[in-house]
Amino acid sequence: MTIYETAPRFDAVGAGIGLSPSALKAMELMDPKFARLYDEIKVGNTSPERQQQQIEILSVEERFGSSWGWKGGSVGHVRFERSSARRRALLEAVKGLIPEGSVRFNKRVVQVVQHRRRRKVELVFADGEKAEYDMVVGCDGIKGMTRGVVLGKIWPEEVPAKYCNKYVYRGIAPIDEAKKIIDQNVRWWVGKGTGWAMYHISQGREANIVAFIQDHNSWEGEQVAREVTREEMEVEFASFDTRFKNLLLVSSVLQSAPPITMAADCDTYVKPIKWPLFHHPDTPTYVNGRVCLLGNSAHTSSPSQAAGAGQGLEGALILSKLLGLVTDSSQLDAALKVYDAIRRPRAQGVVQTSREAGLEYLLVHPEFGGNLQKITVDANKRLPSFGGMTWGEVSEKQKQCSGRL
Repeated sequence: MTIYETAPRFDAVGAGIGLSPSALKAMELMDPKFARLYDEIKVGNTSPERQQQQIEILSVEERFGSSWGWKGGSVGHVRFERSSARRRALLEAVKGLIPEGSVRFNKRVVQVVQHRRRRKVELVFADGEKAEYDMVVGCDGIKGMTRGVVLGKIWPEEVPAKYCNKYVYRGIAPIDEAKKIIDQNVRWWVGKGTGWAMYHISQGREANIVAFIQDHNSWEGEQVAREVTREEMEVEFASFDTRFKNLLLVSSVLQSAPPITMAADCDTYVKPIKWPLFHHPDTPTYVNGRVCLLGNSAHTSSPSQAAGAGQGLEGALILSKLLGLVTDSSQLDAALKVYDAIRRPRAQGVVQTSREAGLEYLLVHPEFGGNLQKITVDANKRLPSFGGMTWGEVSEKQKQCSGRL
């Protein structure tokens, strides 16, 4: 096995990451050491009565909705245990599990050629090198080329990700500042066309901030973040509780920081950068010949359920288990068909429910509108399915499908 990485080194994009029970189970089943390493860096809800709570739903308005009687809505499950970590810390943990010599950096694939008669896949690199393999797994992300290889000939309209019609502002707050509006548990504040999610990372030393804004327009141009003025950003939060507005400030250390740089190594609150959200709501297949999609290249999701990364881990586990059953390369085609049969319904289901959750948390869902009580009830109904409490059913389906090999 060889891993080809375009960048000169592994690096994390984004600040925090939240993982569901299914993701934690996938870690453990892939490698118990993986789970132990995550345990060392994770942080969860510390209040004993909220150990099984995913989020608390509040209002972005002054006093978080208490002025009109809202005391908060709890979303949780008896078998759910929330946890989160700094993305960079998780990356460092994962790097130590990758076999030495299996990664080649600065290798950009420019063409993927399937030689179907010989059942081989050829990779052509920007530096002119070529390599041939029995199969290729495309983990090249939302804008990677392997999605086009798998879908482009029959479903070209499904290759590019679709705009979710919302963008986010991101940041990290030092815990002393974060404590002014958040305790030791995850909170999600909702407003009409707006939202603010916040949770602890860095073992409780910092809090990750993701502020959502509904966009009624299409996203023109490249699918990349765009810098705006601080005044433009502040206007978007005019109706928010004053405590949020204070967290929009940036320390003087960052006044000269380069744009579109996450606060991985510096003290910041929220930067005036719009990060557009895209997803893959419809993916007809994850497999074409001996090329398959995994992670964001297959099922990019909006972050409204904090379930996207977990789906990537689930997919990696199932694919690895299926490939472990292969004793001859002639069985690869069947293994990939089984992978698609197991993964695609579940992962695409999470993409769709994340879209629904996004509408709810922006108070624009046609069924629930601004009724926070109904939104809380629906969120609790959704949690068992994407949170992984049905992992036993997924495992059973894997056993049944594996019989085809």
